[in-house]
Amino acid sequence: MSAGAVTLEEIRAADWSLALDRNGGLGRVVEGIDDVNQAIEIILTTPKGSDPLRPTFGADLWQYIDFPINAAVAGIVREVTDAVTQWEPRVKLLSVKAEQATDAGAQAGAHLSVSVKWELELGGEPSPAETTTVSIGGGA
Repeated sequence: MSAGAVTLEEIRAADWSLALDRNGGLGRVVEGIDDVNQAIEIILTTPKGSDPLRPTFGADLWQYIDFPINAAVAGIVREVTDAVTQWEPRVKLLSVKAEQATDAGAQAGAHLSVSVKWELELGGEPSPAETTTVSIGGGA
């Protein structure tokens, strides 16, 4: 794919969307597995109620900010499982893991890392497992 804008003729996958490129790469497209990874990240980082046309879209992970870590992890795993199962029908959820991030910065331990292990729901043979990881809280 070219570095600039992509034309429809260059897109080869049935599943694609514009990339949410935080580095200003306008016109970039994500396809296939990258599209599913981006969709899961969008689901997990969108608070419920923030999309007026789909008020139940997203996951309310923010509500666990001040919970004790053990209670927060259990609630986050449940919330992630419910959200991904409801909003991403292309995947079969294999596992959800939430753990306190271990970075060395001034806010060490101030955020959680949520890893979602999944495979494409192809209706036949299982696909290779993929993992999408999202950081929650701590300004990350």
